Amino acid sequence: MRSRFARSEPNGNRAKIVVTVDHAILVAQATTVLATLHHVIRNVLFADTVSVQTDLPVHTVSVQTDLPAMVTAHLALMVSVPIALHARPLVVIARLVRLATAMHHVHSVIGHLARVLVTASSVKTVTAKVWSSYDVLLADLDGVVYEGTAAIKDAPEAIRVLQEQGLPIGYVTNNSSRKPETIAAQLAGFGVRCAPMDIIGSGKTGVDILKTLVPAGSKVLVVGGEGLRARVTEGGFQLVADSGDKPDAVIQGFAPDVSWRDLAEAAFSIQNGAKWVATNQDWTLPQEKGLAPGNGTLVSAVHTAVGQLPIVAGKPEPAIFHTAVEHFGAKNALFIGDRIDTDITGANRAGIDSVLVLTGVSTRKEVLGIKPEGRPTYIIGSMAELLKPYKGPKKTKRGFACDGAEVELLNNKVVVTIGDPKSLGALRAACAVIYGSELPIYALDVEAALYE
Repeated sequence: MRSRFARSEPNGNRAKIVVTVDHAILVAQATTVLATLHHVIRNVLFADTVSVQTDLPVHTVSVQTDLPAMVTAHLALMVSVPIALHARPLVVIARLVRLATAMHHVHSVIGHLARVLVTASSVKTVTAKVWSSYDVLLADLDGVVYEGTAAIKDAPEAIRVLQEQGLPIGYVTNNSSRKPETIAAQLAGFGVRCAPMDIIGSGKTGVDILKTLVPAGSKVLVVGGEGLRARVTEGGFQLVADSGDKPDAVIQGFAPDVSWRDLAEAAFSIQNGAKWVATNQDWTLPQEKGLAPGNGTLVSAVHTAVGQLPIVAGKPEPAIFHTAVEHFGAKNALFIGDRIDTDITGANRAGIDSVLVLTGVSTRKEVLGIKPEGRPTYIIGSMAELLKPYKGPKKTKRGFACDGAEVELLNNKVVVTIGDPKSLGALRAACAVIYGSELPIYALDVEAALYE
């Protein structure tokens, strides 16, 4: 039995690829199978016919390629079914139509889909970019996409539009308390498609660091949630819960149910010689009701007891950013975050352009006064502004102008001379004035309306 991909012309941003099965095909349920071909297929046009010879009888098949792509199909026995693959800019959707005629023995075409998908890597693609420059958007989650269980205004809608345009989007988070699958399910509840593999968490980076400190199979005490425990187990380590088990290492992450006893056992273990890794040092965590204490406060409590500092895995250390860039094969990534101390500083250390979005932790006052290592490339009010051309500040005689506002440096005073001081344009212009000044921030008299 043979299947073939027939060439078809693209229609706008969508190309249609039709797979025809000559004798038999199978579909488990009348569901949609998503083949997530990140960065490999944006707009696909197959110029040649690809034939796949199949000879294996199957009932259920799950296939995966070495590319950043995955196809999973649960199959039942069907007959003579055409499969239409609509290649949209990020996701290829395989709609399998149910046919009620069953067969006792059929050959699998879908089992060889992975081989055919590899062929797609040689197909010419059209890469969508944000602001005409960036081929991948990497986003923080807490304070950018959601606060606790609630989505942040405009964020899901902006992400969906960018995905429809073909822009690959990944997530880089310091919160290691949950599994990537759990986070992906929450995003799906907001209407945002995301493969778990595209969520780069500090837990993974922390376990990678553990591997450099202690041998495989070592005992590790975990302070944190199910996501971190799962990462440690997957990394080949033995989980222990008590200092009496003499752990070789402690890895500390955030979880809402971390208790005094957990912190105490970590402290006892570290005092007995265990290596200490922290997934992050975020002081606060955005929640629906406001800012809650983050992992940094818990790490600080242990630090006070043991008199030493941990090795930190997550932002602002550059390793987690490099992992994300490598995962997506990005040539020019853009990172968006709400925290200057971790998100923006970390992106700068990793050599990635950054966007500060004012929906989370950092404030106008903070961005005005931040030192060079924490200065963002761009400043926006919400993720919706990623869908519009960015209006950057332009030099004037005595300062900068931006989007209807002008800010000048008069002696040591930073003054808004035209426009609304509370506007984003005024903030961007004021930042350009301050960042370009030879005077330190404490020597400048900044108009209060810019940050109050």
